[in-house]
Amino acid sequence: MASEGFFRGGSGIFFVGGLTERNDVTNIFDMKSNYTRAIPAEWRPLSRVFAALGDEHRQRILMLFDRGERLNVGQIAAVATLTRSTVSHHLKILREADVLCSEKIGKEVWYWINRRRLEETLSNVLAYVRDHC
Repeated sequence: MASEGFFRGGSGIFFVGGLTERNDVTNIFDMKSNYTRAIPAEWRPLSRVFAALGDEHRQRILMLFDRGERLNVGQIAAVATLTRSTVSHHLKILREADVLCSEKIGKEVWYWINRRRLEETLSNVLAYVRDHC
């Protein structure tokens, strides 16, 4: 008795949907084959943003900010499980990806979320999904 699932046959990949059903799934989807296609200009900053957001510690740092709030390294390090230098490193990555903005006032650097950049980045991804997926 055959089970339900995909298998590779001599002429393609098939899906067995029961005892008598056999559908060639290679005929169902027309996959794009141009992997080297240029990344759209509006997507270029995306990789930096997503790389910066891909780390759990940086996500936790972002979640510390309330709307419009500015925090410094000392405030973040006081509540994080990370050393001050590690927090500084994560803040640098977030700032370089344009996820955070910063301003030096006296001896302290104050950080806040760059809401415009995050909204723009996520909007570009959603627009692509709506148009192409």
